[in-house]
Amino acid sequence: MIKTAFVTGATAGIGAATVRALVGAGWRCVATGRRQERLDALVAELGADKVHTACFDVRDTAALDAALASLPEAFRDIDLLVNNAGLAQGLSAAQNANLDDWQTMIDTNVTAMVVLTRKLLPQLIARNGAIIAIGSVAGSYLYPGGNVYAGSKAFVNHFTLALRADLHGTGVRVTSIEPGMVETEFTVVRTGSQQASDDLYRGVNPMTGDDIAATILWIATLPPHLNINRIELMPVNQDFAGFRVARND
Repeated sequence: MIKTAFVTGATAGIGAATVRALVGAGWRCVATGRRQERLDALVAELGADKVHTACFDVRDTAALDAALASLPEAFRDIDLLVNNAGLAQGLSAAQNANLDDWQTMIDTNVTAMVVLTRKLLPQLIARNGAIIAIGSVAGSYLYPGGNVYAGSKAFVNHFTLALRADLHGTGVRVTSIEPGMVETEFTVVRTGSQQASDDLYRGVNPMTGDDIAATILWIATLPPHLNINRIELMPVNQDFAGFRVARND
C-alpha cells in the first residue's frame, strides 16, 4: 500500500528535501507552500502521480480548508503529517524588536501549525498515522535576539510532545525533530541578506535539508510499534551556547 504524506513548507530547504526523500522511498506527497513555481518544479521533477501541490499561506485557514477539501482521491488519505513550515524574522533584542515580525512568527510557527494538526488528527488516528514536527534547538538553548522565534520553537517542541501524551493508545506516532544549524534559505529570509547567510555558515560544515529529510524518512519508516519521541541534531562544529556574564565597570 502506498502511503501519503502532507508536507508543509515544501518549496525549499527541509520541506522540499523531505518530499524528494519520501517520493524516492515510494510515498505520495501533498506538498504545500507559497511559491507555485517551486511547487510546479517538484511536480516536474517527481511526477504528478507522486506529488500533489497546494499553494497557499499556512496562516490562511480558509485557504487551508479549501486545499484539504480539494485533495484528489489518490492523495486524500493522509498517513504522515510533517509540520515543517516556519520562519524567523529579525535578530533585534526584544526591546527593539518589530512587533509585526513577532506576530508573523507566532501566526506561522504556532497558530498555523496547531490549526492544521487539529484538522488532520481524526484522519491520522483512523489510519494509525504519524506526526513529525520540525522544532529547533533554539527552543532549548537560547541566544540574544532569539526571543519570539525561540519561544515559538519551544512551543513546537513541547506541543508535539504533548500530542504524544494525548494520542496515547491511538497508535499514532509523534516525533519532535530539533535541529541546530541547517543551511537553507532560513537565514536569508530572516536577515534579507545572502551575505549574512554565507557568513553564518562559512567554515561550519552545517547540516543540510537532505540531512534532516533523511532523518524524517528514517523515523517515518520505522516499524509501527516504535516511536522516536524527540531527536536533537547539530553539526559537529556546533555546540551548546555558553553562559555570559555582564560585568560592572
